[in-house]
Amino acid sequence: MVQPVQASSSARPTHVRHIVLGLTVAAYMITYMDRQVLATTRPAIMAELGISLIAMGWVTFAFRIAYALFQVPGGWLGDTIGARRALTMVVSWWSVFTALTALAWSAASMIVIQVFFGLGEAGAFPIATRSLSRWMRPTERGFAQGITHAGSRLGGAITPPIVALAIVPFFGWRAAFYAFGVLGVVWSAVWFYYYRDTPEEHSGTNEAERELIAGGIKRKSTGKVPWRQILSHGNLWVLSVMYFFYNYNLNVYQDWFPTYLRQSRGMTLAQMGIYASLPLMAGVIGDLAGGWFSDMVLRRTGNVNRARRWVAIAGFLLSAAATVPAVLAHDPKISVACYCVAFFGLEWTVGISWAVTLDIGGDYAGSVSAVMNMLGNIGGAVAATVVTYTAARYGWNVPFLMTAGLCIIAAVLYLKIDASRKVFG
Repeated sequence: MVQPVQASSSARPTHVRHIVLGLTVAAYMITYMDRQVLATTRPAIMAELGISLIAMGWVTFAFRIAYALFQVPGGWLGDTIGARRALTMVVSWWSVFTALTALAWSAASMIVIQVFFGLGEAGAFPIATRSLSRWMRPTERGFAQGITHAGSRLGGAITPPIVALAIVPFFGWRAAFYAFGVLGVVWSAVWFYYYRDTPEEHSGTNEAERELIAGGIKRKSTGKVPWRQILSHGNLWVLSVMYFFYNYNLNVYQDWFPTYLRQSRGMTLAQMGIYASLPLMAGVIGDLAGGWFSDMVLRRTGNVNRARRWVAIAGFLLSAAATVPAVLAHDPKISVACYCVAFFGLEWTVGISWAVTLDIGGDYAGSVSAVMNMLGNIGGAVAATVVTYTAARYGWNVPFLMTAGLCIIAAVLYLKIDASRKVFG
């Protein structure tokens, strides 16, 4: 009875965890693809449906506030029924409403559809974080979170040229929503077929991989989320306020950079499709580099705060420094190049922040990350209205200069974030 276990333990580990990570990266890509479809087609939608810039800001606000407010229910769902079923449900839900966006006929109808779209996407990141908490070792968490967020930014980066150059000119803006809606439904079917909530439940893992992931310790969750402990953890609230400012800045780029290029820099649809993708591509590199570098510091020093706190602060300061010349440059190419550096610095921080939710949240990382992401996306919702009003009244330079100041505030807040102080234990 003993010999087979020894043989299994001495075997080379299987690689199911890498496939799980790859599927999670794909989910993150789809979330940002679906959002960028609206960001890229926004000028065409505004022209066809007669929607003003400020009204379109309220359309974006509707998605953002629904997305923010349902972060906690989404994280709770994942921690309660498991990431396999929960992520299948929410991805299918929002994919249906991605497709239904093609049927919008007015600002009001767009707002209703975006609310339901936001309800579905709200569960994506918390549940996906929960899915990785059982599959990733502590020294892999920064990179895992970095590569998943890199996937989201890559999805956002490749979508504008696809939509602007291949779909809209030939099939119209509505066809883009149908196409990306189908993509999410296909992913849901693959996820439900392959993923399991723990390595022990997956028939493809061997004992060596299970020991590599968890040191041979079988983890057991009661399914009951201890909200009192989570919500009374002051460290989590500092993290969440920091993420408010990060997410505000993120959504200035994600939601409004294509419109900024069209209205402020005078680019054509084809030029906008190319140049709008460049900062997002720089963000992909930032996501990967920040998470990888944080894990490397952790492996070499064993100091989780040095690995998380100081690496993230460097990214925020770089973003703030690069934003000012990006705004003031007269040459659009130089401006976009500086925006690439600024977005690289911003995204350098995101994998680290989500790694902190794994560091402090453990088996309830889904709910812990949901609190952080809820407050963060309230920041994104605020950005939807503040950007449109300030751009309409003061021009497009002001919204982007504001992001530099918010990066500095986020860097100061990171001084108070303690990744070694766990919510439990």
